[in-house]
Amino acid sequence: MAFYSLQDLSLIYPSYFPKPVYDFKKNPLKTTTIELGRKLFYDPILSRDNTISCSSCHNSTQAFSHAGNHLSKGIEGRMGDRNSPAIFNLAWQKKFMWDGVISNIDTQALAPINHPAEMGEDINVAVRKLNKSKEYRTLFYKSFGDSLATSERLLKALSQFQLTIVSSNSKYDHVREGKEKFTLSENKGYQLFKQNCSSCHSEPLFSTYDFANNGLPMDPELDDHGKWNKSFEPADQLMFKIPSLRNLGYTYPYMHDGRFKTLYEVLNHYEKGILKTPTLAKELQNPIVFTDEEKENLLSFLATLNDSLLVSNIDYKKK
Repeated sequence: MAFYSLQDLSLIYPSYFPKPVYDFKKNPLKTTTIELGRKLFYDPILSRDNTISCSSCHNSTQAFSHAGNHLSKGIEGRMGDRNSPAIFNLAWQKKFMWDGVISNIDTQALAPINHPAEMGEDINVAVRKLNKSKEYRTLFYKSFGDSLATSERLLKALSQFQLTIVSSNSKYDHVREGKEKFTLSENKGYQLFKQNCSSCHSEPLFSTYDFANNGLPMDPELDDHGKWNKSFEPADQLMFKIPSLRNLGYTYPYMHDGRFKTLYEVLNHYEKGILKTPTLAKELQNPIVFTDEEKENLLSFLATLNDSLLVSNIDYKKK
């Protein structure tokens, strides 16, 4: 209907961020649609037994991760097969999931909704439940001009809310903006980061969001080969999406299977635990060795990437 604007706000991000790769022309941000997406994100109605919501594995106070859980937990106490990735700065990402099997955030939610160990629901059944709700019919009307819930509208609303979750208020960001300065230890850690980590975790997003084999020995119980699970291409063996280093203080444990509880364990892996296989990243052909002091400095810098405003922002929380 004519009085429904196509867009009433734009994504807000710092000037030193690159241009988002998401095409907002195909799904223009609207306040009403974002609010619908937020309600859907926190509503267990999308799961088969009405017990699990998106927020169950993506907690706003944990940078939208599932801190403390090495694997995701779903309906009926079932365990997923990977660690729940943190959700922020999605507008700059082209591929989703640890293996990149999803190439559009507008369809990403299908994966956990349909996953038998996560939300375990048929998307069409979820849509029928929404259409039985007077509240949701009103919200869909405000967002789309009529009250009909469809799978496409459901998914686009969820993606709109998630796209607005931008992490750009850490101490690092304040330093970039000239509002703060690094301590001596943080600055030394920053130099170590640039020398040893930045090729895969490039500034300012602190990831290329590409895929790499970082030398993790495969967990025999999970038998997870990364991208190879879907492609069966030899070059994809043990290739997983490179996560951002932002908000590590909120998103433990680490790696696709959550095997490391602390960042010290992560650093020890790169020094002593790398398994050499044909697809191992070229940057990791030699161990990365830090002294104890260098480790402390590096961890001091990484702590400047924690965004306390992100995890306390009421715009991201359940209404």
